[in-house]
Amino acid sequence: MADTFHPPAKFSHPDVTAKGETRASVGWSGLKTLWLNTGTLCNIECANCYIESSPKNDRLVYLTLADVLPFLDELTEQAEIGITGGEPFMCPDILAIMGAALVRGHSLLVLTNAMRPMMRPRVQAGLKDLAARYGARMTLRVSLDSHDAALNDAERGEGAFAEACTGLAWLAQAGIPVAIAGRQSLHESEDAAREGYRALIASLGLTLNADDAKQLVLFPEMIARDDPPEITTACWGILNKAPDSIMCSSQRMVVRRKGASAPRVLACTLLVDDPAFDLGNTLAEATAAPVKLNHPWCASFCVLGGASCSA
Repeated sequence: MADTFHPPAKFSHPDVTAKGETRASVGWSGLKTLWLNTGTLCNIECANCYIESSPKNDRLVYLTLADVLPFLDELTEQAEIGITGGEPFMCPDILAIMGAALVRGHSLLVLTNAMRPMMRPRVQAGLKDLAARYGARMTLRVSLDSHDAALNDAERGEGAFAEACTGLAWLAQAGIPVAIAGRQSLHESEDAAREGYRALIASLGLTLNADDAKQLVLFPEMIARDDPPEITTACWGILNKAPDSIMCSSQRMVVRRKGASAPRVLACTLLVDDPAFDLGNTLAEATAAPVKLNHPWCASFCVLGGASCSA
């Protein structure tokens, strides 16, 4: 008797979907953004944080300047250097890391909640100094969970919205280039979300264009236990999308895990725990093979949601 074929569960086989179709993958198209994750420690604990950052989660530890320099040295052309966390301004070496990227001629995008860690006098002075020397090559992108204070604080904790707005206003007053990353509610159209953020921007005296997708980045709401379709090779034509439009075709992220002897390079800024997206110790290793879209977030966040973390 012939063996009975048992199809794999969804997002379980690297090459084949549960329906037996060929899983889509994304090849390397050249570096757009090198992300540096300064660690999962954060001053707040958001209800729906993509990588579960919190004041106690140190499974990704702080990067040091010594960790970062070899990866900057690997770069042969100018690129965007993105810094994320956790909260990057909790990292002891954050200002040195920022300076190392900028002095090499790269542009710099720092993701922050603009709260207490950023507002310490030492950090404020360092940011002013970097802005004076490098101007528009440095942007701080402030994350919010909503343009509505109550909705934001339901995710981030009471008073988080007001504190972030204070930080945004300080950045504007200090002349430091700023952008906003907001979430779009499941029950809110993009137009409605942009109108809400437009009103907030005006109330804070910021000079951001709410219609510019780089100045106001809207991320889709992620749903716990979401069940999106798997992405097959046929999807590129059906969706009229090219693989090189997906984030992992041109972005990588450096992390250091607790207890690890060296940093690692990941394919994705969100999938920090899935070993399938851990690609090596160097950028050369991490860009050698295609990334297989074998995770629900590959579908819901990147391919179907159309999101990208970079500028």
